[in-house]
Amino acid sequence: MSGARILVVDDEPQILRALRTTLRGAGYDVDTAATGEDALTGASLRPPDAVILDLVLPGKSGVEVCRELRGWSDAPVLVLSVVGEEQEKVAALDAGADDYVTKPFGMDELLARLRAVLRRAQPSGEQVLRVGELEVDLERRAARLDGELLQLTPHEFGLLRLFAANEGKLLTHQKILKEVWGPAYQTESHYLHVYVSQLRRKIERDPARPRYLLTETGVGYRLVEPKS
Repeated sequence: MSGARILVVDDEPQILRALRTTLRGAGYDVDTAATGEDALTGASLRPPDAVILDLVLPGKSGVEVCRELRGWSDAPVLVLSVVGEEQEKVAALDAGADDYVTKPFGMDELLARLRAVLRRAQPSGEQVLRVGELEVDLERRAARLDGELLQLTPHEFGLLRLFAANEGKLLTHQKILKEVWGPAYQTESHYLHVYVSQLRRKIERDPARPRYLLTETGVGYRLVEPKS
């Protein structure tokens, strides 16, 4: 989505400069902010198409910024984190962030993640979602793999529908449980592990080495199109 406006929020000047240069070179319009407060002000004055947000900021944290943004903006948020910020990263994802990149990161990886969140933000209106050889028919509540109808329980279909509607997006355990089972089940992670295991047995050639439904250890899951 070349030409999209990207708001970059980081308190390290060298990172802001590097990201501004790289993103502008890739055809994006770039705004920057060094604090959470400035980020929220900037986003309200010049609404971004996406936000690249560092978790550790002076003043409001990245999690707080993400939570406040989600109150009035649907712009996708790509979080920047470092090793050791696992709890903050999960909190940001639960607050509405769409994905994360761990510092130090390669610019090619960041640009690829940015393209992915921008692509997912475009409304599709499709009734049949396709991920590789998987087809999820939203209207008929049916799913097929390689053209063969899958025998799914209601919760398995609910899981697959959620994953397919967010192809490539990292969904936290809490987010998945809330969406599929309801708010009362947000801490019942054993439900999720059981159903993910069951779903993998139905959509993966080798459930022990999944190609579609990938685990992000300690964070959640994402559904991707297999590379081969």
